[in-house]
Amino acid sequence: MFEIRNLTITQGQSVLIAGLDLQVKPGDIATVTGASGSGKSTLLNWLVGDLDPAFQASGELWLDGQRRDHLPVEARGVGILFQDDLLFPHLSVGQNLAFALPAARKGAAARRARVEQTLREIGLDGFHDRDPATLSGGQRARVSLMRALLAEPCALLLDEPFSRLDAELRAQFRGFVFEQIARQRIPTLLVTHDPDDVPPGGRVLDIHQWQA
Repeated sequence: MFEIRNLTITQGQSVLIAGLDLQVKPGDIATVTGASGSGKSTLLNWLVGDLDPAFQASGELWLDGQRRDHLPVEARGVGILFQDDLLFPHLSVGQNLAFALPAARKGAAARRARVEQTLREIGLDGFHDRDPATLSGGQRARVSLMRALLAEPCALLLDEPFSRLDAELRAQFRGFVFEQIARQRIPTLLVTHDPDDVPPGGRVLDIHQWQA
């Protein structure tokens, strides 16, 4: 379970978000919409623990029954997928995926096997040693998503991850993302301004409902 309790974010005397309460069950996707500059990115920054010092926040983040808003970024268990894939250019495709594996997964052979399995699952068998620069946009997007999921996050944030893809690829990748989230039962918050990005039958929340 992913839960935000009574979140308020201010900047000086201005209230950006007031009294936000939200629960997302495992495998569900809640979509937050709103115009550019309405506070969607600031909300995500607070959730991952990287809120700009210009803002002040009060409220609680709970994941799997534990309060997490007081924890540093690396300890929160919150994954995020951005508009840009942000793959490390100095690492191979396989090394990019291995970077996300939890430290608890011991042994070079076991880690390599997990990465190879993931590459097969996303149709990139044999791509372990490939340079990310040689991948197509759709291939890069798939690797980026799986890197976020291999970290085994308790919750996932999607920051308009489909916006830079062309229409056909966007539809394909959107379906792939939603399938992975449902299969791994990860509670997910999607931020977008495009209604086509909303999962079929998904819950949609306008960020303006939490603004004065």
